[in-house]
Amino acid sequence: MRHLFRRLDGWLFALLLLLAVGAIGYLSTRYAHEADWTANGRTSLSAESRAVLAQLTGPVEIVSYANPQGDLRQTVAGFLQRYQAVKPDLSLRFVDPQLDPAKMRDLGITVDGALILHYKDHEQRLDELSERSLTNALERLVRGNDRIVAFVTGDGERRADSQANADLGTFITQLEARGMRAVPLNFAQVSAVPEHTDLVVLASPTLALTPGAVQALVGYVQNGGNLLWLTEPANDDLGLKPLADALGVHVLPGVLVDGSGTALGLHDPRLIALGDYQPQAITQGFTLTTLFPQVSALAQVAQAGWAIKPFLRSGPQSWTEFHPIDNDKPSDIRFDASAGELKGPLDFGFALSRLSPSPDKSEQRAVVIGDGDFLSNTFLGNGGNRALGERVFDWLLGDDKLVDLPPRGAPDRLLQISQAELNTLSFGFLIALPLLLLLIGGLIVWRRRRR
Repeated sequence: MRHLFRRLDGWLFALLLLLAVGAIGYLSTRYAHEADWTANGRTSLSAESRAVLAQLTGPVEIVSYANPQGDLRQTVAGFLQRYQAVKPDLSLRFVDPQLDPAKMRDLGITVDGALILHYKDHEQRLDELSERSLTNALERLVRGNDRIVAFVTGDGERRADSQANADLGTFITQLEARGMRAVPLNFAQVSAVPEHTDLVVLASPTLALTPGAVQALVGYVQNGGNLLWLTEPANDDLGLKPLADALGVHVLPGVLVDGSGTALGLHDPRLIALGDYQPQAITQGFTLTTLFPQVSALAQVAQAGWAIKPFLRSGPQSWTEFHPIDNDKPSDIRFDASAGELKGPLDFGFALSRLSPSPDKSEQRAVVIGDGDFLSNTFLGNGGNRALGERVFDWLLGDDKLVDLPPRGAPDRLLQISQAELNTLSFGFLIALPLLLLLIGGLIVWRRRRR
């Protein structure tokens, strides 16, 4: 009987074990539980991202324009699972960008895997797959309210509502989908920048501005307004010297040329291709190549209370060329220091910031770029031109200060040891440890044989 009870106990234990395994398997199909044991919680969403998702009161659709070949779609889907676990009505849909190239150009899709986020009547476009960029894009969707961006008109500036080659219509249309409203600003009709204007854009004027218009722009800057000034190669300042003095910058004469462009297949020496950028909030983490067709170099002449940081800089083989360039004819241009030409590297993009003179704002920002063609309808689709332009507008409108996610890297990922310590470890694992195991094994065999 005792032997029978032992066997029954064994069968009963096995039956209970099977029932427990089956119950756990069934419950796992009904309920999900995840635990992140990694250092700093690197595989789960941060508290900041969860707070942004909690503010979204409706469904969010994310469209990924990723090629079906390769593992990019799996990467995107796996990344978004963390967001979908917190917000189940966040959906993901894939579109093959090769099926309709014309539509991709209209949407401004230039990067494989680009994302477009749709929420209510607003959308955001992303070229970078990271928690910081996606969470900030969702935060912009939460804000929803349009920013008023006034484009100066009436002096031959690039138009924000035109599809002509030199104008900015395509880029501005894409920005309007991201919560920006473009309005014209003609100083022949108004004497000052209207209130509640978030940003004024002076995009490459070709005619001299009237003294009244210049004074209105200077007053706007002095009162704490944000400004984007796109200038072009020219030897005259079009009456904008008071504005340049207020910003503490100077537009250098001549056109910037780069002798290293031929190695990149650029036949026009005036084309400046950039892949590396000076450290600044606009270019933080930005790795796309941008193309600037005709560039004016800039110089910092006075602080004027501004913190000025260059973020666009030409290469060491560049210089300011004073002679005209005609690509239809052979050109023998070369650097001529005696003529006053300046040797590179030369800055052509400045980001300016200071404590705002306006009591309603904490910080005032301005950007001066020595080229406006890179955002034009003709050149917008080149490399990262559109993405850089969006970063410039985001910084000027303060959208870069949305969610500051703390770094969550794994600690102690690097092991630094000396050569003597490495030799000791090698001897221990390759010689001492195997000998110790052999000794222990031999001792166990000897003891068993003695029994």
